[in-house]
Amino acid sequence: MAVGVVGLLRTAWVAATMPILVAAVPCSWLTSFHGAVLGFAKRGKIMQSSSQKFTVPQKLFCHFYVVAVAWTTLLLVATSMYAYKTVPLVSESLLYPSIASHFTGGSHIFSWDKVHSVPVSYRYSIWRSVFLLLLMEVQVLRRLFETIYVFNFSSSARMHIFGYLTGLFFYTAAPLSLCCNNVLEVYKFSISGVAEFIVKGKSSMRQVEFDWLQFVNSLLKLGWLQWIGAAIFFWGWIHQRRCHAILGSLRDHSEPNDEYVIPHGDWFEIVSSPHYLAEIVIYAGLVVASGGTDLTIWLLFGFVVSNLVLSAAETHRWYLQKFESYPKKRLAIIPFVY
Repeated sequence: MAVGVVGLLRTAWVAATMPILVAAVPCSWLTSFHGAVLGFAKRGKIMQSSSQKFTVPQKLFCHFYVVAVAWTTLLLVATSMYAYKTVPLVSESLLYPSIASHFTGGSHIFSWDKVHSVPVSYRYSIWRSVFLLLLMEVQVLRRLFETIYVFNFSSSARMHIFGYLTGLFFYTAAPLSLCCNNVLEVYKFSISGVAEFIVKGKSSMRQVEFDWLQFVNSLLKLGWLQWIGAAIFFWGWIHQRRCHAILGSLRDHSEPNDEYVIPHGDWFEIVSSPHYLAEIVIYAGLVVASGGTDLTIWLLFGFVVSNLVLSAAETHRWYLQKFESYPKKRLAIIPFVY
């Protein structure tokens, strides 16, 4: 099952990315294909003058993050409980009380023999998945909050139905990609727990002891790549929050006859779509935190980059056409490059 899920996810990311890469090829006979792909990606202000067929209100963005929060939380809880109860990363000093409790009749969720029977590489793999899902949870919770309280979508703002479906796919597949290598074990563990609850009932189930100190200690034992990745993640996370706050404030202060204004501040001083740039930085942080060896996460990152670069290029062209005084020094999305 795990191999099947991994293969399916990799195929899905390649299939989603390839049309964007093909559309980016500077070839005259691909012009119509480029227009079709761009039409699917358009939303909000850059769709105002385009066809409204097969579109939905842009405020349905909220659906993406409701799904993302629910799905990421489920994966995080299931993976965390599996990691904590079966493959903890603990020191010998923390295990001694557990061994003593075992010999004196107390119950505990693991033993010395159980811990050391599992390969170290597998234990670290599980806890990396927990770490990545924690970062993803921080991201999607903030995005849900912003969609509800920061962004004030215009009633006329639309997005293509294909773009809507792509968003739902992304926020289902992205969290799963962060833990897909261990999904079979986590699934079996979760099903076993649910079955035990159904058969024995709550009163007959073994009391679960959860030690937050031990949980945090396991995360702290992860390697330096995880913490460098987290630093990169939060660098992008902070700037995306700032840029979204700037975009949200523009709607509050816009004039009725001049709905769109040029945004200024933070990374808006160097690129037209700094919130997209920050998103790329965020997912680059996840790649680093994963250890950089997981092809599935690299393919996820490739989709994020290609999709956002395409959208940013169109947004940049819109700004240049809309405002004669638009800052010439600003590029589309990658500082000093594009």
